[in-house]
Amino acid sequence: MADTPKTVASKTEGKANRRGAARLAAVQALYQMDIAGAGINDIFAEFESHWLGNEVEGDEYLPAEAAFFRDIVSGVVRDQGRIDPMLDEALSRGWPLKRIEAILRATLRAGAYELGHRKDVPARVVIKEYVDVAHAFFEADEAGMVNAVLDQIARQTRAGEFH
Repeated sequence: MADTPKTVASKTEGKANRRGAARLAAVQALYQMDIAGAGINDIFAEFESHWLGNEVEGDEYLPAEAAFFRDIVSGVVRDQGRIDPMLDEALSRGWPLKRIEAILRATLRAGAYELGHRKDVPARVVIKEYVDVAHAFFEADEAGMVNAVLDQIARQTRAGEFH
């Protein structure tokens, strides 16, 4: 697994692409907070000044929707006490969230937050976006787990979208 995906910007900068970039940045920020113990204000300052829409180590990063990025990161931090038990329940028995690799944990937390709080984004879109994020870091098995876990959570939190 690579620590940082090399996501080179595409020339298309529509709302969906800016939100996709915000999701990827949010997962990276949550990972950094988890591993390094960085505080949310430091994370916001670092990501907004150095990562969102800038060139880092020769790779140009797609401009992200900063408000969307902030909502996901602050929402996960605020609601983690509710998100983590939901993820634990959705994961296979014997694999509690704390045993899942940190970047995968960040991906699941961000996806679960968005499913619970961003009703403006269809559940299937949320799931697909976080599967794409998982593909930036992992092979197919982990992306499949993200799909399965977030699908299960979506069917609980947004059952009406799956009839």
